[in-house]
Amino acid sequence: MAINLQQALEVGKYIVTQRVKGRKRYPLVLMLEPLFRCNLACPGCGKIQHPTEILKRNLTPQECFAAAEECGAPIVSIPGGEPLLHPQIDEIVQGLIERKKFVYLCTNGLLLEKSLDKFKPSPYLTFSVHLDGMRDWHDQCVNRKGVFDTAVQAIRAAKAKGFRVTTNTTVFEGVDRKQMQEFFDFLSTLNIDGMMISPGYSYEWAPDQEHFLKREQTRALFREILAPYKAGKKNWNFNHNPLFLDFLTGEKDYECSPWGSPSYSVLGWQKPCYLLNEGHYATFNELMEKTEWNKYGRASGNPKCADCMVHCGYEPTAATDAMQPQNLVRSIGSIFG
Repeated sequence: MAINLQQALEVGKYIVTQRVKGRKRYPLVLMLEPLFRCNLACPGCGKIQHPTEILKRNLTPQECFAAAEECGAPIVSIPGGEPLLHPQIDEIVQGLIERKKFVYLCTNGLLLEKSLDKFKPSPYLTFSVHLDGMRDWHDQCVNRKGVFDTAVQAIRAAKAKGFRVTTNTTVFEGVDRKQMQEFFDFLSTLNIDGMMISPGYSYEWAPDQEHFLKREQTRALFREILAPYKAGKKNWNFNHNPLFLDFLTGEKDYECSPWGSPSYSVLGWQKPCYLLNEGHYATFNELMEKTEWNKYGRASGNPKCADCMVHCGYEPTAATDAMQPQNLVRSIGSIFG
């Protein structure tokens, strides 16, 4: 099954409820960052560039639960930093599961295998392991040898214990198209519960600014990478709405829904979105009501948004479009692979 059926039904119900209430802007995924610390220093990441005093801080479990309840999104993604460095991450995950949130715990995999005993398998919990390609490319992307092998071993261990596991791949300029296809073939042998892919976005604080893709580069690259899949020659198991994949290849042209994946961290509610850091609000309502949303997204003309095609901004748009009558059959079909 490509997408968790229970999750798909709950998200669909949630979207219908929001539309019945007449809401045009609502969150689908809470990006919950309980800390910014990490045990890697990836050149394409801007999160660990915060000052030391901020890197030392953690959200408490109570702060995480309050954010989830205030936001109301049915899915909670826990990126970082490296969430498994948080001393109470198991308590945070369990509390979110008890609140019937679908949790995606994002990890580089280095601490995953030794941390598995802290968690229990649940349809509400998925470990999302960061892998950007095969061994040499991935280790180059994260700037440390051996990370790929450790992460793959952790995936196998997690699956053996009955956990849901997906992978999360960021595609940068310079990637080899054929090797990426071989990478998807390899992931298919691991019995994972889906693959997620997204073009890299140029974090302003990221040390490496040379390998982020422009919009037309993104479309051309994903057309090449996904050609066997689109032609029916490969049955790769993507944990995506198929309309988002259409967007990546240029078959769909969407506008960003930056409110669809609001970000909460030790600094508060980040405005306007997970990728652009233009300050913070104290409450979710302030984020939704005070942010001038017309200043963001490609249509706004904001140069910071011109080349962004990242999933956290566009997958919510695709999810909403999936509820249109002409897209329902295809979207339902994707649930069953």
